[in-house]
Amino acid sequence: MLAAASAAMDSHAITILPDMSLPGRDTPRPFQPPVAQRDIKAEVIYCVGGVISPCLLNVALHGLEEAAGVCYKTSGPRAGDTRPGSPVAVRYADDVVVLCHSQQQAARVRARLTEWLAPRGLAFNEDKTRIVHLSEGFDFLGFNVRRYRSKLLIKPSKAAVRRVRERLASELRTLRGSNAMAVIAALHPVIRGWAAYYRGVVSSRLFGSLDHYLWHITYKWATWRHANKPKRWIAGRYFGKFSKFRNDHWVFGDRDSGAYMVRFSWTAIERHVPVKGAASPDDPALASYWAARRKKVKPPLDGYTLRLLTRQDGLCPLCGDHLLTADQPPQSPEQRERWWLQVTRKAIAASYLTHHGRPGPADGDQTRLVHASCQRALHARQRRKPALQPATPSRLA
Repeated sequence: MLAAASAAMDSHAITILPDMSLPGRDTPRPFQPPVAQRDIKAEVIYCVGGVISPCLLNVALHGLEEAAGVCYKTSGPRAGDTRPGSPVAVRYADDVVVLCHSQQQAARVRARLTEWLAPRGLAFNEDKTRIVHLSEGFDFLGFNVRRYRSKLLIKPSKAAVRRVRERLASELRTLRGSNAMAVIAALHPVIRGWAAYYRGVVSSRLFGSLDHYLWHITYKWATWRHANKPKRWIAGRYFGKFSKFRNDHWVFGDRDSGAYMVRFSWTAIERHVPVKGAASPDDPALASYWAARRKKVKPPLDGYTLRLLTRQDGLCPLCGDHLLTADQPPQSPEQRERWWLQVTRKAIAASYLTHHGRPGPADGDQTRLVHASCQRALHARQRRKPALQPATPSRLA
């Protein structure tokens, strides 16, 4: 949405961030009695930052596009596109960017939205609201949108890169004295989640830079852990070609278990496809559209696991249900991190399943992805029947 909308605009953009804590000047006086007012304030403060906060903001700011003067084509082959000369508004909860054709149009849209927000008791956060040229660029939801000469590029913002660097360094500082497996378990979801969130924009060169930074801090961790060992010994102990699918001899890993740390650059770039018009995932009439759209999005897994999922049509061979639910995709690096921990690590696992009298290869063994719960149930049944060959699970990369 950002890429398509920004490319269609010519020069100016308004970054609009309504501040829910700043009431308008015409806001009515507090309710009576004062005790009830305190209770209402406590309930509102409790909602801020919670899971229902974005929903409440969507309700409060519904109609902002119409107030900004956004007009869409309603018929023809390009139905859903904005009309010529119309501004474009991109909003996520209370973060809004309005893309305009000129500075004069941006000023008019800002004045119009100020009037529209006032009756709702809302006002702009003046510290975060500004009118800038696309050649200067602006940050939005962790992305930087900027036009370089005649080409528009969307990249991870400098603040987002700084935060992930500080997060990686902080995690390693707290893991001094721990073993390599603890380091891999702590940093693996951070790398997976951050790379998956930014894989839809211009991130390839940045991923390589973060891989170099990751090597630097892991090597520093290893030298701190083995201060009396030579550098050649440290490199041979913690770095090597751990992944058989990657021709990389400087991957951080654990020699005892064979586990290794993934790299940012191993996440393939997948360009984001803009949503058509004002299509909403909450519209029951568009359920098929959103289901087909989510089905095309590849989960942030390694190529080997993706090939297994494709070969299985995304189904568990033991129960027949979907391995990954087609739910709303995560909307932030932190959500991607939790998604990786809760879904891929706990819900699915790679297992070698034996085909007893069923169609299969000549050797009778195939690698399949199964639900972790189904795998545990299979192991329990095999323990009750000692004659059967037990399955040998292996962790996902």
